[in-house]
Amino acid sequence: MKKIFLALAVFTIQLGFSQKVTSLKIEKSDNKELSAELDKDKIALYNSNFFKFIAALKSSDKKTMEGLLSPKAKEVVTDVVYKKLSADIDFNKTLEVFKSGYKSTMDGKIYPMIQYKYSDDKSSNPQNIVTAVFENDGKILGIKPKHKEVKK
Repeated sequence: MKKIFLALAVFTIQLGFSQKVTSLKIEKSDNKELSAELDKDKIALYNSNFFKFIAALKSSDKKTMEGLLSPKAKEVVTDVVYKKLSADIDFNKTLEVFKSGYKSTMDGKIYPMIQYKYSDDKSSNPQNIVTAVFENDGKILGIKPKHKEVKK
């Protein structure tokens, strides 16, 4: 008899705590549809800032580099990051646009992004890519060089 009351109590408690959705509203998002590629005016603005940053990185001009970074990036970038970045980018080679588009971040925001490849790499899938993420005003949010290891 105790088992029956226990089972009945469990089902009653579950029924008491269950919730019923009485009204559900679907809100329209403010996000506008983004095209897969950036337009040429945006690419020109972002390229300009990127190459100014690369020139400042090459000459170790910290003031110019910080002027091109977004406030979010300034919070996390240190001298160690600048040194690592300058070691990972080959300044003797010319960078050119490989792809452009948008990148979503962990906070759910979407930012413009351009991937650069070295001009001497003619393959359709380049070995070394430098990805730059920008804020809409052209400030640099992040730069990440990526080197693919060649399998032997």
